[in-house]
Amino acid sequence: MPQHTQTTPVCPACDGFASAAVTLGGRDRHGHLRTITAHCPACHSTGTRTARRPLLVPAGR
Repeated sequence: MPQHTQTTPVCPACDGFASAAVTLGGRDRHGHLRTITAHCPACHSTGTRTARRPLLVPAGR
């Protein structure tokens, strides 16, 4: 029997990979690779997007 799971909306800017390690090039004197962590500014490092409320437009003449 199939099981249904709820899907969480994924951030379109980072495709769910909210943080990434970026190399700075080269190594330090101990031989370690120098990296920094870059975070997605669109989703604030959550990997998901917030649900938007539907825009309500008044209907009538």
